[in-house]
This record gives sequence, structure tokens and C-alpha cells, in this order.
Amino acid sequence: MKLLNQNALITGGSQGLGKVIASHYLTAGANVVLCSRSEAELGATRDELARQFPNQKVRAQTCDVASETQVNALVAYALAELGSLDALVLNAGVYGPMGDTESVSLDEWRRAIDINLYGVLLPCRALIPHFKKAARGKIVILSGGGATNPLPQISAYAASKAAVVRLMETLAEDLRKFNVDVNAIAPGALATRLVDEVLAAGPEKVGAAFYEKNKLWKEKGATPLEFGAGLAVYLASAESNGITGKLISAQWDPWKTLHDHLADLAKSDIYCLRRIVPEDRGKKWS
Repeated sequence: MKLLNQNALITGGSQGLGKVIASHYLTAGANVVLCSRSEAELGATRDELARQFPNQKVRAQTCDVASETQVNALVAYALAELGSLDALVLNAGVYGPMGDTESVSLDEWRRAIDINLYGVLLPCRALIPHFKKAARGKIVILSGGGATNPLPQISAYAASKAAVVRLMETLAEDLRKFNVDVNAIAPGALATRLVDEVLAAGPEKVGAAFYEKNKLWKEKGATPLEFGAGLAVYLASAESNGITGKLISAQWDPWKTLHDHLADLAKSDIYCLRRIVPEDRGKKWS
């Protein structure tokens, strides 16, 4: 059991990928604290997982991850309930407003940044002192397609997810000397509530091509949630020690054996966001 007796805090843990990650963590031997904004949904998930894993601790507390006060209270609750924390999984996120950037609600745009970016920053700020004191820790951030590719008409999501990856890379360097590994997961196209939101918005708001992609994912299935959950377990385990500052695809990258390439990863920009210059594509523009 890769996470035997480890303790993890998982945001956005009441449904979708967050719930599957929680189940995988419990299966791997961990105790978990879950959070989300929906008290009813969170309570139902907590009770369901507690029945499945009666010998482990499953705790939950409602939290808006964009609120510093609520996040600090959540982390204090998790530490009080579990005694310590070994891993922080940051899964909470929203698409935000869909449509032309110049016409969508600016308040909704800011709210998406608050949840997707500050919802990563604030739990990290609250828990980093604990990790530093312990001289170890794992931070696992769920990224998205907007981090590596433009996402027309869903600009708040794209901007926030790109920012999250650069924040991850920066925190990885800040915390390297404390043996705290910080990585991000690209889970692939998931048939979750976000797909339903795209379909509800319609092709006129999200673009015909992106709408059709989501329609296909809804009808025929998308990347299995288990891929991202499996990678989240790996990145919280001792097996991945020293792998840090990377954006890893759950679907396409050979993450199960990344520890075999630790030396190469440590001295390269593999799995990082970087600027591409003409020479990288065989061009010489002198």
C-alpha cells in the first residue's frame, strides 16, 4: 500500500475526479480530509467512503478555497483530526464564464481566478509551514487543458490554469531544500460536470469545435478518472520522491516509471512550461 498511514487533504473532493482520488488514496492506505462548498454533497461522499473504508479516517469540512479565512480553518481542522498531513491535493476548480472575453461577466471572470488560482495558493500558504517543519511533504495540483493550449471563449479558465502551473514550478524551487515535492497533473479530457457545463453553454459560447469535442466525450466517454487518480497516488508516495516542478500527463506520460529517470528530470526542463524559440523548431532567424 503506497500511502499506508499517510494523511492527505483533498480539495474539491466531493465529486468527480476529487472523489475518485480520495477513494484511491484510501485504497492505498491513507487517511483523508475532504472539502467542497456543497455541504450535502460533501457529507454524502464522506459517509459513502467511511462505509467503504471503516478502518481509516475519512473527515470532511465545507470550504470555499478562495477564502483565506475558510482555508486556514480547513487546514487547522485537518491537522487537528489527523495529527499531521503528508500530502495536499488541490483539485477544486471551475470553468468560469464562457463566451467572448470582452462580453463575459468580469465578476465571474475574477471569481474563476479566485477559485482556480487562489484556491491553490491559499491552501499551500496555510500548509507549507507544516511541511517545512516536517522537512517533507507532497503537493499535487490538478491542472487542465488551458495550461498548455489556448482555450478560446473560456479565457478565465485558461489563464488561471496556466498561472497555476507556473506557480507550481516556482513553489517546487522554493521548497526543494525542504524535501517538499510540488507537481501538477494534466488529467486529460474528463467526462465530469465541466462537460455538462460546456454542453449547457452551447456552441455559440464555447465554439463549435470545443462543443463537439465535449459532446463526443459525453456520449462515448473520455479519459478514465482512474488515470489521474493513479498518478495522484504516485505523486504522493515515497516512490516519486525528488520528482518536483513537473506538469505530468496522466494519459500520455510514462509516469509509473518516472523515478527511473530522476537524474534526467532533475537537470532538464522536461514536463515544464517553456518558451519555444525558432532554433527549437529547426529555424534560424538571424
